[in-house]
Amino acid sequence: MRLLFILLIITAACQSKSQTEMHEYTNDLIHSTSPYLQQHAHNPVNWQEWGQEALKQAKDEDKPILVSIGYSSCHWCHVMEKESFEDPAVAKIMNEHFINIKVDREERPDVDQVYMDAVQAMGLHGGWPLNVFLTPDQKPFYGGTYFPKQGWINLLTSINEAFENNRVKINESAEAFTQNLQAKESEKYKLEGTDHSLSTEEINSIYQTLEKKFDRVDGGIKKSPKFPMPSVWQFLATYYHQTKNEDALNHLGFTLEKIADGGIYDHVGGGFARYSTDEEWHIPHFEKMLYDNGQLLSLYANGFKLTKNPKFKRTIHETIEWLEREMLDESGGFYSALDADSEGEEGKFYVWIHDEIVTLAGNDSKMITEYYDVQTGGNWEGKNALRVVNDEEKLAKKYDLTKDEFLKRIKTFKQKALREREKRVRPGLDDKIIAGWNGLTLAGLSDSYQSLQDSSILSLASKNASFIKSLIKNGELKRFPNKEMEGFMEDYAAVIQGFIKYYETTLDREYLELAKKLTQRAEEAFFDKSENLYFFASDDDANLIARKKELFDNVIPSSNSIMAWNLVHLGTHFYDDQMIEKGESILAQTKKLIIQEPEYLSNWGLLALELSGNFAEVIIVGPKAKEYTNQINQYFLPDKIISGTLTESEKTPFELKTALNGQTTIYVCYNKSCKRPVTSVKKALEQISAN
Repeated sequence: MRLLFILLIITAACQSKSQTEMHEYTNDLIHSTSPYLQQHAHNPVNWQEWGQEALKQAKDEDKPILVSIGYSSCHWCHVMEKESFEDPAVAKIMNEHFINIKVDREERPDVDQVYMDAVQAMGLHGGWPLNVFLTPDQKPFYGGTYFPKQGWINLLTSINEAFENNRVKINESAEAFTQNLQAKESEKYKLEGTDHSLSTEEINSIYQTLEKKFDRVDGGIKKSPKFPMPSVWQFLATYYHQTKNEDALNHLGFTLEKIADGGIYDHVGGGFARYSTDEEWHIPHFEKMLYDNGQLLSLYANGFKLTKNPKFKRTIHETIEWLEREMLDESGGFYSALDADSEGEEGKFYVWIHDEIVTLAGNDSKMITEYYDVQTGGNWEGKNALRVVNDEEKLAKKYDLTKDEFLKRIKTFKQKALREREKRVRPGLDDKIIAGWNGLTLAGLSDSYQSLQDSSILSLASKNASFIKSLIKNGELKRFPNKEMEGFMEDYAAVIQGFIKYYETTLDREYLELAKKLTQRAEEAFFDKSENLYFFASDDDANLIARKKELFDNVIPSSNSIMAWNLVHLGTHFYDDQMIEKGESILAQTKKLIIQEPEYLSNWGLLALELSGNFAEVIIVGPKAKEYTNQINQYFLPDKIISGTLTESEKTPFELKTALNGQTTIYVCYNKSCKRPVTSVKKALEQISAN
């Protein structure tokens, strides 16, 4: 027994040693919890995480800092790593002359935000990987995105020479960029104004500015590459709701169809890629991000409410099936992303050769290849990225099928293709669980349940809401479940909004109260009274040369625009006039910018539109409160809040509201003044419609 025990110890030691020897290089990132940083742990570059130790070393050794920022599903990040960061000769230059810091932008968006702004202030294009050179005191003086290997070597050499021979000029340049970073948003963008409401002329002017950019051939905004930009199309939906402009509704529906038909949508497995590289939504940058899919669920849910287009319903169901199958942690949280690459090739997991499709489709091969634009020589780089290019009804008629039978055969093919695809080497999974992205997804699931009334969706939303609740510890929202890191403003804003929407879906008041408590914490830790805006990072965040504020809406709306929406909706729920006025005053500052650049302030514009009409308070009291809430929520009514209770309550807004004669009663109110209480959803909708 003793000999056997010794042999086991020796064997274990040998195995451990052999695993270590598999990697010639190991740097400090081996201790990181970030999947992206772990990917770089065996580079010959002496990478360190962003933190006091690395920053102090730069000062002590008087070396420039290289901050390289990326994320796990970033294709060009992987390319640059393979070409340059895995090359010992390149690493030698980097290690000798620089303090090298690797940053996961999803883990530290505050660092990314500061240096992305710096690169753009230099007149350079931003993107990832983001490579920025700093003085030893963290002030940026040069940067860029992806560099080919020889270009990167030349740049490193030039930066080193300049740092040694032209230090004064570098310091002057770095100081100028730093002052730009530290400038107040209110000064840079001339934020001012007290009137948040938009006139009819201003509303139409905003639409006309957007309308000039519409892509009438392929949907969306005419540009390449193409990002879905959910908040732009949510604005269009609300604009149609208020104006009944049919052109707006038509372009919204057209755009949603084009995106769902394009290769940016995964026709086999569900879910959307981050963007398409072309104007036709065909060839995606194949990574799938949680934040896109959460928001697109909301968009397609509202699209279905407005149009009842069955394609939107299928898209919602398939996307949720993908989330549950591939992105759901047992805790109820959703993972961050799937890589674009597998086996070293972008999109390899998702594309098909012609013969594979023919074999899977069997007797329906001609119909399937026609439907999905599957070509013998491929429709992209010799392979086929599936997309829908034919009208379903016309194709069904061509093959002498009813539309229902046609769709059944398409579904059967997709199930076969999914099983076949599961045999392939999967793209890497970034299993970080981020509070804010889960907040966006909770909102998407809530909107989807409202639209489709599918109990399985509500069950998933409830599990996710419970998980997000577990991230609140001692009054603070944590960004990750496994780290004692407080969330950023984007986390607070998205989670608060997600909780509000979840409450308005389920009437579970606990989540409305949690939203209020998180708003109070945001006020304490993030709000800048001097500018009437929220900082991105809390007042506890250290080691940054500038404390930034998000103003412009991008693929994810700015945290300030979401918080303005939150304040107005929460204030209305709690009859808190100060909270409402605060949201309105934050919005008022951006009114001029909304009118000038609605594409990049679309989420701000969404709230301005809501408040420019009659904002309804729908209060339901009685045993059928949940049932009535579900019925009302199937309609697209963005300019409202909805509250409900099964029993009478002293809590605002149910004070003095009673169930008439024991019947469930609906109160439709405007600015706390209520219309005659009614006991049917139909009559309540008529009251809302009349306003």
